Amino acid sequence: QVQLVESGGGLVQTGGSLRLSCAASGRTFSSHAMGWFRQAPGKEREFVAAFRRSGGNTYYAGSVKGRFTISRDNAKNTVYLQMNSLKPEDTAVYYCAAGSGVIIDAPSAYDSWGQGTQVTVSS
Repeated sequence: QVQLVESGGGLVQTGGSLRLSCAASGRTFSSHAMGWFRQAPGKEREFVAAFRRSGGNTYYAGSVKGRFTISRDNAKNTVYLQMNSLKPEDTAVYYCAAGSGVIIDAPSAYDSWGQGTQVTVSS
C-alpha cells in the first residue's frame, strides 16, 4: 500500500484559492492512479479529480472543472490540487487516494487513503 498525508486545507473566502498537497510513501508512487475526493457533512464521499495510472490524462468532476487542477510531481512523490474560485459548496474534508482500479471516479478504485484535510469556504 501507499501511505498518504494531506496538507494545505484551511478557511478561505468565496472566490479565494487554496492548494492541497498529498505526500506519498511506500510502494512506487508513479504506478498508481491518484485521486482527490471530498466529503461534506451528511453527504457521501464524492469524486473531485484524478490521474490514471499512466499519469497522462486528468479527470474532473463537472462541479470543479475549470476551477480545480490536479497535478503530480513523481520526483517528490506528491500530488497537488490547486483550487481556484472557491465556493461555499466546496466546503468539505478533502481526501487523497491511491489505487489500481480502472473506474477512477469511484472510491472502490482506491485502496489507500489519507486522513483528510478540512477546506472551509465562507460566504
